[in-house]
Amino acid sequence: MTDRIRVSGIGGVFFKARDPVALAAWYREHLGVEVGAGQTHAVFEAGPDGRDASGAQVQTVWSAFPADTTYFGTGTAGWMINYRVANLDAMLEQLRAAGGWVSEKIEDAGYGRFGWAADPEGNRFELWEPAPDEPSTGAEDPPAA
Repeated sequence: MTDRIRVSGIGGVFFKARDPVALAAWYREHLGVEVGAGQTHAVFEAGPDGRDASGAQVQTVWSAFPADTTYFGTGTAGWMINYRVANLDAMLEQLRAAGGWVSEKIEDAGYGRFGWAADPEGNRFELWEPAPDEPSTGAEDPPAA
């Protein structure tokens, strides 16, 4: 068998929005995504040692789920984005204070803590606070639905 060229990570995540500029501004304000004013995209870069500016190891997980999964919530979305955060509790509180939908469920999967919320257009997303000194992507088993 010949060696195959492998992908090295996720190059981007793209999703539809009724008002891309307004939604990008919401992500900038409430999640700290570095989107320029009037723009609709951001670029996340890790340092040469594979760590972000805070020193956390940067890892992105790609995972295929069964078609009948309930892990993405009860809506009809065929995708969900996972964002790494340094402090899950603070981020969830920030989103609650802004009036956003935030699940009351918090799950500790051993390699990190998970919470869920939705943006103003109802797109559910997952927040992941990696366990201290845990470089795992968590690819072994996602948290239970």
